[in-house]
Amino acid sequence: MSAWIEMVTDEEASEKLTKVLNSVKTPHGTVDNVMRVHSLRPSTMKGHYKLYKSVLHDEENFIPPWLQETISSYVSIINNCEYSFANHWKNAKDLINDEIKSNKIEKALKTKNLDKYFSGKELALLNYAEKLTVNPGKMLKVDVIKLQRLGLTDGEILEANQIICYFNYVNRTINGLGVTTKGDTVGYYK
Repeated sequence: MSAWIEMVTDEEASEKLTKVLNSVKTPHGTVDNVMRVHSLRPSTMKGHYKLYKSVLHDEENFIPPWLQETISSYVSIINNCEYSFANHWKNAKDLINDEIKSNKIEKALKTKNLDKYFSGKELALLNYAEKLTVNPGKMLKVDVIKLQRLGLTDGEILEANQIICYFNYVNRTINGLGVTTKGDTVGYYK
């Protein structure tokens, strides 16, 4: 485990904390540091986990999972959050399941040359993600209208917005508390 603040181990956990830790386990059966960093305040751990699951792992989302993870990765690149990028880019690569394609996407994201790989709705969502991350106070109605004109539904725009907002929250939690992947199993999928 690694962070700049205390993280309670399973052995030290109270009954209440143990219950919360058990509820936030990954498919690997572990508790990632991004959740464990909340161990001094189990209520924020529960809230964080519920938000995470609703934003990225809801069966009713329309944006394809690989693109959800790609948006997550791009926001994490912009925020220089190595933890989130390591986890969510691994997820995106697993979902893309094509090494050549994922290498091209990763290069486009890291160099911010999005139009070298993306176009249409995908490019527009990534551009929206960048503006909302870097200049949230400069967002305009036209930013949403551009997405609508490309055929994105308001539900899809909301999904993308929530992914972007969640990753800005979690990147700041991770970077602000020095959370690392030390001891974690990187990636969500088995």
